[in-house]
Amino acid sequence: MAHHTELLIIDAQNDFCDLPDSWCASDPASGALLRPALPVPGAHADLLRLAGFIGATGGRIDGITVTLDSHHRHDIAHPPYWRRGDGAAVPPFSTITAAQVRAGDYTPAVPTELPRSLAYLDALEATGRYTLMVWPVHCQLGSWGHGLHPAVLAACNAWEDARHTPVRVVDKGSYPWSEHYSALQAEVPDPGEPATQLNQALLQRLDAASTLLVAGQASSHCVKATVEHLVQHLPGGRPDRLVLLTDCMSPVAGFEPQAQGFLDAMQRLGVRCVPQAQAATAL
Repeated sequence: MAHHTELLIIDAQNDFCDLPDSWCASDPASGALLRPALPVPGAHADLLRLAGFIGATGGRIDGITVTLDSHHRHDIAHPPYWRRGDGAAVPPFSTITAAQVRAGDYTPAVPTELPRSLAYLDALEATGRYTLMVWPVHCQLGSWGHGLHPAVLAACNAWEDARHTPVRVVDKGSYPWSEHYSALQAEVPDPGEPATQLNQALLQRLDAASTLLVAGQASSHCVKATVEHLVQHLPGGRPDRLVLLTDCMSPVAGFEPQAQGFLDAMQRLGVRCVPQAQAATAL
């Protein structure tokens, strides 16, 4: 079988990029500058490097898959979903536990969502992977922040034009009652919601790769969760075919140790972690 190189770009979206003002759009309704909601330090430079990598190596890349974090405003990990016990708003970057909800420190803004929210928090905490984080509203469906970083989009467009092959786009995160860091599965899958289940179609597509290149944002969260699931669930195994482009991803501020621990763990499993220039010479 011919060698197949696939590039997986995870959540390379405007809302995750520390974009200069000159790269930001204006809201035609208000005239205000649209700034990223959850900028990852270093992400803009990461994605400029990624765009350059696609431009330089596109002839040797056989497929590109792009994932998009895709949320509703009403989402269990967004501030409007929650209220403090005294009715006050919940600020971004708050963490909420099941114990705090049971104690009345936090409650859903919609009282009837309390049982569902508690069940989610119990299930999430039982996995031991994450505590619920209330992020700023980000990657809202249809918004400017939901869109791809402009340089990455331009590079993907040029690749499509040269290859006459579509970039595959995978949305994740639109189910509002579960966090969905990984492109492959929600943190707490709902049996009644196929979009939260393990994405077998995506797994099969990525499993066809002889070399699977991975880039995107953020190395502490969505890249981490996706790659962990890839190593766990790829039908053909062989983590040594995964190549993480380490200078095309960065951690959320304050989560640097988690990102480094992830890279160290992947290297122990045989995943290659290299800068994009080194990966380009090996293709």
